[in-house]
Amino acid sequence: MKFHDIIQKRQSDRRYIDKAVDREVIKRCINAGRLAPSASNSQPWRFIVVDDPKLKDEVARNTFGPLKSFNKFVPQAPVIIAIVLEKPKIITELGGRIKNKEYPLIDIGIAAEHICLQAAEEGLGSCMLGWFNEKAVKSLLNVPVNRDIPLLITIGYTPEGYSLRTKSRKGMDDVLSYNVY
Repeated sequence: MKFHDIIQKRQSDRRYIDKAVDREVIKRCINAGRLAPSASNSQPWRFIVVDDPKLKDEVARNTFGPLKSFNKFVPQAPVIIAIVLEKPKIITELGGRIKNKEYPLIDIGIAAEHICLQAAEEGLGSCMLGWFNEKAVKSLLNVPVNRDIPLLITIGYTPEGYSLRTKSRKGMDDVLSYNVY
């Protein structure tokens, strides 16, 4: 699949069928995230693949929001990937303080999108989640208290006929300029 086709296919999928995802396929997705660039090559991540149905359902319940339908699709996903923010290299941390930038969070975002793009190439749907009870998820996954989980990603096969939504994006003239703002 050509890259442009993959980015056209990649969307936040919120419906999945009851079909397990082979661990080799998940490993390819994680490998794509692992190979993502990061500031000073810090690689400030660890990936926890949650595919045990009982544990996955417990994690899923901790993604529900205050609105009735918010994240109610998550239990359908056969896999949830937790991205744990690990300590960056000292040079990355110092550079971030000097420049007032959260380089590790930028790095996590790049790695997460690599995972989602690989999932799309594998014929899988995905959705990044920022809304969840982090304290509860950390406890369920035995993540040390001094680590954070900035993102969860659902992964799974979407139902037949679940189509790509039309991408509603700002026009090129609204987002692009050359040389000056």
